[in-house]
Amino acid sequence: MNYWLVKSEPSSWSWDRQVAKGAKGEAWTGVRNFTARQNLVNMKKGDRAFFYHSNEGKEMSGSRKSIKGPTPIQPTRPASLFAVDLKADKPLKTR
Repeated sequence: MNYWLVKSEPSSWSWDRQVAKGAKGEAWTGVRNFTARQNLVNMKKGDRAFFYHSNEGKEMSGSRKSIKGPTPIQPTRPASLFAVDLKADKPLKTR
């Protein structure tokens, strides 16, 4: 199992929204940075990710679990973007 770091501003995607998705989780999309994209490609089902609220909250809010490996978002493009389905796993203590 590998551990990753995913981040979002709470106004875009918050820990509470992730928890509300329940066991079915949600596709983690919107990654455009090449290095981050490569990390998504390497994420496997069962891997865990720490969820960081950046800019607005600046805190680790919980851990997430990958429930589906990388899937191309635009498979017809040569440098396709990828998504990984994640679900909330455990909240972390915050301030």
